[in-house]
Amino acid sequence: MLPRPLADGIGLFTMAIAAVALGGCSYSGKRADIAYAPSTFTAPDSQFAMVDEDAYRIGPQDIVKVTVFEVPEVSGDFEVNALGKIDMPLVGGVTAQNLTTTELAAALEKSLGAKYFQNPDVTVALKEVRSQRVTVDGSINAPGIYPVAGNLTLLQAVAMAKGVSEDANPERVVVFRTIDGRRAAAAFDLTAIREGLSPDPEIYGNDIVVVAGSRSKAAFRDVLQSLPVLSIFRFF
Repeated sequence: MLPRPLADGIGLFTMAIAAVALGGCSYSGKRADIAYAPSTFTAPDSQFAMVDEDAYRIGPQDIVKVTVFEVPEVSGDFEVNALGKIDMPLVGGVTAQNLTTTELAAALEKSLGAKYFQNPDVTVALKEVRSQRVTVDGSINAPGIYPVAGNLTLLQAVAMAKGVSEDANPERVVVFRTIDGRRAAAAFDLTAIREGLSPDPEIYGNDIVVVAGSRSKAAFRDVLQSLPVLSIFRFF
């Protein structure tokens, strides 16, 4: 989970996204008993396609392409291990976690230049993004940004954030996602999911999960309440 100062800012960020994204939508506000529709509940856009490589912070399981100019023997594709390092020829383990590609290239130039090469020219590019994070916010006991390792469901995401708070409305949890280049949202009923009455949807990296409740600002609560529990994504 990210440090508390950053986590504290998530609420405003999440509310801003929701308010802007849903500002042009109109809903009846009535609860809609529409069956779960797998064909419309699709996975988000490719995580790699949405990455700003200049700003992205490398994480475990990501794969980076390292090119050392005119030294193919130490160039190649490297996976970041669980310790946040890549194992490079000659220099061994080099910390990559939480660095940008530019910062990692500079670190490699320093390591290679210290013993082996004079003024090495290193470039680093993202080849595959596997390190993913999900935001859990709203009326939740431990709001924050959490890493996603493997498959994750909505119930598991909420549990990861230490469950809903006492003021929460577990019947209205909204998931925001980017599908086909557009922001989309769907509301879900945690109570129905826990009772086995509704499927537990999969949560993906970069999803934003917001639990409705009195901790949310009044305007944002109105947005959450206006989303019918469809279990399918609405685009805006």
